Amino acid sequence: MTIPTLRSILGQERAALSAWSGLGDAVVHETLLRAFDAITLDVQHGLQGISEIREGCARAAFLGKPAIVRVPVGDLAMAGRVLDFGATGVIMPMVDSAEEARQFARALLYPPLGTRSFGPARAVDLFGAASGAAYIEAAQEAIVSLAMIETAGAFREIDAILDVRELGGVFVGPSDLSLALTGRLDPNGAGTDEAALSICRKSKGAGKIAAVYAANAPDARRYQAMGYDLICVASDVSLLKQASLAICADIRG
Repeated sequence: MTIPTLRSILGQERAALSAWSGLGDAVVHETLLRAFDAITLDVQHGLQGISEIREGCARAAFLGKPAIVRVPVGDLAMAGRVLDFGATGVIMPMVDSAEEARQFARALLYPPLGTRSFGPARAVDLFGAASGAAYIEAAQEAIVSLAMIETAGAFREIDAILDVRELGGVFVGPSDLSLALTGRLDPNGAGTDEAALSICRKSKGAGKIAAVYAANAPDARRYQAMGYDLICVASDVSLLKQASLAICADIRG
């Protein structure tokens, strides 16, 4: 049995790149997966329903790449369900404290390490597990929890959050973090960049994964220079919009 994991694409000379998908079409997911190292399905703000998330996770598994899902704020039940669909990473938005991070991380692990309920029938089939017991053993190591650092509380408690043993890493949301720290939307501002660099260094110093969202290629290169392990780049809607505008402008001169 092989479970595509985030850890398997990290630790290279360059940061791992994940597509960011808010659309529910499985062909879109497949197209993105053929280019990127992984795919992140955005349930918090995206347009997917349960069936689209299920199929997106399956496409990732069939192509041997990790599927990450950003669940709605505080939705621990959804966090466990997407793992049953075959996701191997979960992002929890708006984590505000170490205790919230601990509850989230434990929700992705089976007892005695955590509180995840057993019932991964689809994941067992997708990953070719010999049994439910075999899946449990592999999943305990493979599943990665990423707590979003995008609130003032989380930024203040970053050291305590990173000290949560069960937590796999943190995920920086520059837009919300800039709003929380400056009161205005300034994801590329000096203050936001300073905070992002500090979070990255602290995370790597704690032996955790440092992940971030980048709106475009220049932002991604800047975060890569900071040392981020995983960068989610643009979004499917943004890529489609930019390519459409560019080709029309090119044709019309």
